[in-house]
Amino acid sequence: MNAASTSYAGDGRHTASYYAASANPAPERPPLAGHVTADICVVGAGYSGLSTALHLAEKGHKVVILEGARVGWGASGRNGGQIVNGLNASLQTIARRYGQDTASFVAGMVQEGGQIIRERIATYDIRCDLKETNVFVGLTGAHMRELEARRALWASYGITNQELLDRDQLRKHVNSDLYAGGLIDYTGGHIHPLNLALGEAAAFETLGGVIYEMSPVTSVDTAAAQPVVRTAAGQITCKTLVLCGNAYLGNVVPDLAPRVMPVSTQVMATEPLGEELAHTLIPNDGCVEDVRYILDYYRLSADKRLLFGGGTVYGGADPRDIEAKLRRNMDKVFPQLKSVRVDYAWSGNFALSFSRVPQMGRIGANTYFAHGYSGHGVTGSHTFGRILSEAIDGDLARFDVFAALPWYPFPGGRALRVPYSVIGSWWYALRDKLGL
Repeated sequence: MNAASTSYAGDGRHTASYYAASANPAPERPPLAGHVTADICVVGAGYSGLSTALHLAEKGHKVVILEGARVGWGASGRNGGQIVNGLNASLQTIARRYGQDTASFVAGMVQEGGQIIRERIATYDIRCDLKETNVFVGLTGAHMRELEARRALWASYGITNQELLDRDQLRKHVNSDLYAGGLIDYTGGHIHPLNLALGEAAAFETLGGVIYEMSPVTSVDTAAAQPVVRTAAGQITCKTLVLCGNAYLGNVVPDLAPRVMPVSTQVMATEPLGEELAHTLIPNDGCVEDVRYILDYYRLSADKRLLFGGGTVYGGADPRDIEAKLRRNMDKVFPQLKSVRVDYAWSGNFALSFSRVPQMGRIGANTYFAHGYSGHGVTGSHTFGRILSEAIDGDLARFDVFAALPWYPFPGGRALRVPYSVIGSWWYALRDKLGL
């Protein structure tokens, strides 16, 4: 199939985020020029592409990565930086839709992404401010019942490193009057997401991998015996193509465009709070998210800023005033921060699938894809990158399970998917407000 697209990334510079301002030094790689042949070409230098490519390079494969902007330019370099185990869809939902065998299969890998991230950090000495623990917080009795059900469900699959916290116990981890309690996952954590991406790219290059930056794809031919990827200044002919553009792939591959919808989420970073105040807010220095449909998520940076995120805009548009959108919720959680300055505020897109389950598959014989992490991409992308590498290396066992799962288009098609999703989000927000 042939498809065409135009540049999505402007001049390719990273968005004006705290992460970009505090990024580790990294080289600027040249764009693709001329005709290149490769064994494996990966489109996208975010976590999915980097994970796939690094796993393959470790197995001895010759791999090139084609990136439309800079490494980590998209969601991988803008997200909340939280290592949260699991998929957006719960194990209970997966069992109901796809059967108990599939739920047990997924349960066996929900902590794998975090394990891969820690292994990468240790093996390649990636400096990305890794810190441990993830706390889910509930605002109502209904939320606490939901957290207890989650703990019991995961324990039924042998995942027993979660602990339920009442209001007083929670204060040792999150010191806010807003919450009724929480659930701590001792295998969660958080990182500087852009520095993780930059470190993985550097690791890939030490193994002989090649990355072309500033090379947005203009067309892809997946029907050829050897797939061809074209940019404005060159093309790559490869034996195997892997598409990892996720929310930023756009319409370059029409077969994939209706499968996901870009959704933007926002993050802001306060001024440095100082050790004493920061410790008062989040005493254990873990990351935090609540369990509402449109949730707040937050954590401390290495220099003790509060990184506070939340909100969604279906379709991927950026709000006019990100700070105004987030500030009210931050002040509810921590009223003592009302006079604190916000130094950075930014937005970025993730790819939402209608089922909230990531998708993996193949187009033709030699083109693979993975996308649709639905807000759980930090861990999910690392796991799916490993599974893609297994498939390309000849082990299709795990790939085939996900490739066989049905996917569903958004009701109303591309024209109505945004209003449909907005109406759905209003309903769930109302349930949260009413404590249902």
